[in-house]
Amino acid sequence: MGDSSNSPENGLGINGLGRIGKLTLWYQLQENYFDGFVVNVGRQVGNGLEDIAHSLGTDSTYGSIEKFLFGTRGEKDIKIIDRGDNLLQIFGKPVKILDKHRNPRDIEWRQNGVRLVVDTTGSFDDPTLSEDYEKGSLRGHLAAGAQKVINSAPFKMKDKSKKIPPDAVTLIYGINHTTFNPHKDNIISAASCTTTGLAHMMKPLLEKKETSNILTASLSTIHAATNSQKVLDSLPATGTSDLRKNRMVFNNIILSTTGAADTLEKVIPEIERIGFMADSVRVPIDTVSLIILNLTFHSCLNQKNEPIINRNFLNNIYKEAAEGPQKGLLCYSEDQNVSSDLKGKLAAIVIEGHDTHTRTGFIHLGPEMLKNMDLDTDNELNINVTHSTLFGWYDNEYGSYVHCLSKLIEYIDGTLT
Repeated sequence: MGDSSNSPENGLGINGLGRIGKLTLWYQLQENYFDGFVVNVGRQVGNGLEDIAHSLGTDSTYGSIEKFLFGTRGEKDIKIIDRGDNLLQIFGKPVKILDKHRNPRDIEWRQNGVRLVVDTTGSFDDPTLSEDYEKGSLRGHLAAGAQKVINSAPFKMKDKSKKIPPDAVTLIYGINHTTFNPHKDNIISAASCTTTGLAHMMKPLLEKKETSNILTASLSTIHAATNSQKVLDSLPATGTSDLRKNRMVFNNIILSTTGAADTLEKVIPEIERIGFMADSVRVPIDTVSLIILNLTFHSCLNQKNEPIINRNFLNNIYKEAAEGPQKGLLCYSEDQNVSSDLKGKLAAIVIEGHDTHTRTGFIHLGPEMLKNMDLDTDNELNINVTHSTLFGWYDNEYGSYVHCLSKLIEYIDGTLT
């Protein structure tokens, strides 16, 4: 049983210390919102607390915790306070480590006073599974004492015939987080890193009259490597359909898939009208990814017979969003960035305005085509369309996803009583 005397009064529960779990802890240590943390790792790690402390204090992507959070003059401050109760202190905050249970229903959240849990394991994505599901489920956290659970991944249901339960919702901070209903919503998906960036790219366009009429949409995300890939080539597991994730992450460009467009419909319902094509290309870098967004608009002409939607028009939309309603979440840049320039950048998306480009033309519909559309006419029809390509950077680990996830965590915690 946990010792509640060593548990913080307002403590965040974190299940898992993978990339997102660890970096969420880092972010919140600097944010100073929670009094402390209860972290479940579900097993013995290395040779004890020292090895957990070492893992928490170092990172091959972002460097040491003290330098990343507090600059070159930062000094490491990780102490073991109570070995018997697995209690650390990091920069003055208590961090209690739980290492007994992996099934969410067995984790000692209630005994440690935890009311909000963020599950970062990627193992429990189905909100339809009961708390008693033998392999574990998100609802297990609720049974173990949490009031709300946030999943750091999109929902994925094993039974495709089932619908999302009424107490489960997908939220992205800065997009639809204010629709959270604390009386009804118990299981929250924070979507994915790519969906988060894409949502913030699409939001200002859909809110502008001239660009809201999108005819076609597609995206490719040039995505940094993740732990779902293999360091060296290996045999695929039984039933594996995508053999490429078993190929070496180094020295390869790997075609993959993304569910970003599908998840986007859950947070911006207008997307369903448009319909998206989406794919992913994995590249061998540690973090920072790029969305290449291709959109076709119905574009009117101005009095000079010039297209209204052009490069400057689109860039100005993003400049206004960056200075107004999406300030701090969407950034606009003309700095000719490369990916490493955006590592750790606190923004859901950074628009690369230097490379925005458009082309306007016409869709020509002759009499025969119009008649095939049941329009009895000998006239011709020219429809003005503008094709655009937009680029958006996002640090798929700390700067974009963990940043927005943490803001969502704080917002939801603020609604709890």
